[in-house]
Amino acid sequence: MSEAGKSKTNVRKQNGLGSLIRAEFSLLIGVVTAAIFLWSGSRLLETLEHPGVMGVVFAWLFVAVLWSAISVVRHADCLAIKCGEPYGTLILTLSAIAIEVMMISAAMLHGKNNPTLARDMMFAVIMIALNGLVGLSLVLGGMRHHEQHYNLQGVNAYLNTIMVLCVLGMVLPNFTTSMSGPRFSTVQEIFLATTSIGLYAIFLLIQTTRHSQYFMESTGAANASGHHAGPMHSTVYHAVMLILYLLVVVVLAEKFAIPLDNSIERFGMPQAFGGAIVAGLVLAPEALSGINAARKNQLQRSVNILHGSVLASIGLTIPAVLTIGIISKRSVTLGIEGGNLPLLVLTLAVSVVTFTSGKTNVLQGCIHLLLFAVFLLLIFCP
Repeated sequence: MSEAGKSKTNVRKQNGLGSLIRAEFSLLIGVVTAAIFLWSGSRLLETLEHPGVMGVVFAWLFVAVLWSAISVVRHADCLAIKCGEPYGTLILTLSAIAIEVMMISAAMLHGKNNPTLARDMMFAVIMIALNGLVGLSLVLGGMRHHEQHYNLQGVNAYLNTIMVLCVLGMVLPNFTTSMSGPRFSTVQEIFLATTSIGLYAIFLLIQTTRHSQYFMESTGAANASGHHAGPMHSTVYHAVMLILYLLVVVVLAEKFAIPLDNSIERFGMPQAFGGAIVAGLVLAPEALSGINAARKNQLQRSVNILHGSVLASIGLTIPAVLTIGIISKRSVTLGIEGGNLPLLVLTLAVSVVTFTSGKTNVLQGCIHLLLFAVFLLLIFCP
């Protein structure tokens, strides 16, 4: 090869490497941030005597987690284009819920025994997804497109399964008598864990094979615009990048929980507020993708993402925490108590009413946002 040819090849390689670094700069920042906090241990995280330093650490970790979550959405959207629906949204949903399961499992195994940790996290995910994110998606989509269409059979499948798992896992424990308090006995826990994961497996089977058409855009959404995921690479590239970003989010979110707990303790805020913030970070990839889909008149994709996140959260988190509880002999409290119990039942009922006609509007979104406001109110005024 001539010198001129070698020079052109080197330039193309340098340009390719430069564009790759620019495109994945958030991964570099996330890895460096994770390395710093892993190396420093608790020196940077335990800074209660210096409120200014604690605020900087809190903001630093929050931005790093959110930036990495946005990159998760970018690569998941690329995989959605390559794999098609419903596989694309399923990849995003399972990726985000994997973060939740790993965070709760790590906290149960390494922290002090907190029997309501999993319950509070799952309840926050349900309220944020079914009320906050669904409501915001319907409002923004309705303001731009007036009425939006979705596949009625797909939403019915989601809501039926969500309602069964929510009532069995988070309402029924309040009314059983085998154990004192809103808890299940060991036999009941084994039964619930088995049926939860079995029911979720059956749902995945119909979603990806036998009835996959239920989860695709309806005919009324024919004018929906396509994805705009940015530069496309190979499927392997996006899959590897997605896994790397998810690992970064897991590490940073776990570190972020420490200054968050310190801030809550210092300023006297309720513990449920910290759970809601962590749940919001876990849902950040799905929130961004679901809201963007609704704004582009792709309501079915938004439904798949947001309802899928709730279903996966319940169907996978409950078996995980019950298994860990049985093996480690830690008690697990699943029953929702106080004002949160009627709020959960009302949320499920409103969701059924919202998704019964095959189309949505702004009013329905406002109702869900109102319920989300009630959830926030009960955190500070139980």
